[in-house]
Amino acid sequence: MSDHSPTLDHVFDGGGFGVGMTVIPVGALPWGGDLPPADVLPAGVVARPSRLGEMLPVTSREDSSIAVELQRITRLEAQLAAYRAELVTELAVRRPDAADRQPGEPGAASPGWAPGPGGEQVPGVSEFFADELAMIGNCSRTAATTLAEHCLLLTRVLTATWAALADGRLDWPRARALAAELAAAAREVEPGLLAQVEAAVLPRAHRLSIRGLQAAARTELLRLDPAAADRRRKRATRDADVTVRPLPDGMAELSVFLPHPMATTIHQTLDRYARMAKADGDEHRIGQLRVGVLYDLITRPWDTSRAPVTATLTVLAPLGTLRTGAAGHDACAFGHLPADHRTGTGETPADGCAGGCGRAEPAEADGQPITAAHLRDLLEQLDALCPGGLQAPAGGALHLALTDPVSGRLRATVTHAELERLARRGCPEHPDGATRNGTETCDCPVLDRPSPVDRYRHTPAQERFVTTRDRTCRHPGCHNRAAWADLDHVLAHADGGATACENLCCLCRRHHRLKTHATGWTFTMTDDGTLTVTTPSGVTRTTRPPGLAGPDDPVDHDEPAPF
Repeated sequence: MSDHSPTLDHVFDGGGFGVGMTVIPVGALPWGGDLPPADVLPAGVVARPSRLGEMLPVTSREDSSIAVELQRITRLEAQLAAYRAELVTELAVRRPDAADRQPGEPGAASPGWAPGPGGEQVPGVSEFFADELAMIGNCSRTAATTLAEHCLLLTRVLTATWAALADGRLDWPRARALAAELAAAAREVEPGLLAQVEAAVLPRAHRLSIRGLQAAARTELLRLDPAAADRRRKRATRDADVTVRPLPDGMAELSVFLPHPMATTIHQTLDRYARMAKADGDEHRIGQLRVGVLYDLITRPWDTSRAPVTATLTVLAPLGTLRTGAAGHDACAFGHLPADHRTGTGETPADGCAGGCGRAEPAEADGQPITAAHLRDLLEQLDALCPGGLQAPAGGALHLALTDPVSGRLRATVTHAELERLARRGCPEHPDGATRNGTETCDCPVLDRPSPVDRYRHTPAQERFVTTRDRTCRHPGCHNRAAWADLDHVLAHADGGATACENLCCLCRRHHRLKTHATGWTFTMTDDGTLTVTTPSGVTRTTRPPGLAGPDDPVDHDEPAPF
C-alpha cells in the first residue's frame, strides 16, 4: 500500500447511523490550521467544525432511540474517561518526585508546610505535577490534584473499576465516586484491602446510585478495617469547624464541618421548628424559616418561649455488632443487651468465639455506615439520656427492626414494650414453648409484618414498617428521607391495589406526583419490596430496600439464623 492510499481507521456506530472515517495523508494546509481563516472564505461563510447533530440528526429518532443514544453517549464518556486516566497516569510517571528538591536542599518545601485539604501531593509524583496538569486542563490546582489522585488510584489499585470504565460498563461519575470514597483510605491501608472492597461493591455498582455506591464502599471498608476507619473518624473530628464564605447578592454560606449524628440532629431540630411555624400560617419558604430558627437559637439562647422538639436518630445495628467490641469491651456493660450471650441452643456463635468476639458488622446511624466503636459511643450517649438500658429517652420514641440475617429482608418492626409483651406471652399455639411431642423447642413465628387492611388509609403499624424498610424515597436516584415521604399504593387502590406492606412504598411528594399524574410511567413492586420503574422511553431501573441482598450480592445460605 502506498503512502497516499486511503485507509479505513474506525467506524462509529451511532445507533442507526454509521460514520466511516477515511484517513488520507495530505500536505500542510496553506493556512496552517484545521479551519481556514475568514479572509479565504466567501462572504458570509463562517468556518466551524462539523457537529454531531448534523451527521446524526436527532429529529428523525423515536423516543426509545433517543434513550438508547443517550446511554451510548454515557458509555463513550466512560471510555474517554478511562483513556484520560491512562494519559494522566503516564504523564505522572514521567514526573517523579525524585526530580524535586529534597528536604534540606535549597528551595525545598518546608517540612512543616501543610497544603490544605484537596492540595495534598500525590505520592511518588512531583509536587509540581498538579500545577502542570492544571495548566493543561485549564482548571485549579486543587481540581488537578484530585483528578491525578483518582486517575492513579483507578489505573494502579482499582484496576477492575478502571477496566469496567474502559469497556463502558461503568460510567465515569460512579467510577470517580468510588475513587473519591477510597482515596483517603488508600493513603494508609494496603492495596489488597482496597481490592477486596472493590470486589465486593463493583458487581452492583451499576445499579446503585452514586450516594448508594459510596455508602456501600464505606460499609465494606468499615467491615474489613474498622480500626483504620475509627482513626480517620477521630482525625476528622479534630478538624471540626465553622466557616463563612461570601456569596453574590449580599448572601453568604455558613459551613459547619461536624460529626454526622450532630449534623442530623441540628437539621431535624431546625426543620421541625420551621414546619411548626409553617403550620401556624407563616408564608415564608421553608428554607427561610430554617435560617430564621438557626439565627434565633444561636443569637438568643436565653429565649425559652419555643416549644421543645425531639430529633430522631435512626440506628441500625446487627446484634453481633452490639455484642462485639474492641479491646474486650462489651455492649452489655452499658445495659443494652442481656449479660447472657449464649445462643438459643447453648452452642458457640457462628464466628467461633464463645464471647461473640468475631469481626463486627458495620452498623448505620441515619443511613451512614459506622464502626462498632462509633456505635458504642452513640449508645453511651443514649444511655445518658435513658439510664437503665435500651429504652426511649424522654419525649422520644424507640422502634426495633428485625431483619433476616441471610437476605437482609425486614421481617417486623416493634416497640420495646411490644417486644417485652410478646416475650412474656410466647407462642399462642405452644404456651409452654414446646412442640406437640414435647421434645423440640417451638419455633413458630410470633412477629411478622403488619396485616393488610380493607381500606385506603394505611395503619400506623404499616407506616412504621414501610418507612423502616425503605428509609428514603424509593424512586431511582432519590434520597429524600422516608419521614418526609408519602406512603403510596404501587398498584393504585382504585385499581384494586391492596393496602398492604407489599403494595406500599415511600415516595417523596415530587415522585408521588410523577407516578400519579405523569403519563407513560410504570411502577411495579415485588413482595420483598423490590421496586421497578420504567420511563415513557422504555428505560427500566430497579431499587431494593437498603440491606436487601440483590442478585449480584453473595449470600451465604449456610449461616445459621440467630432466631
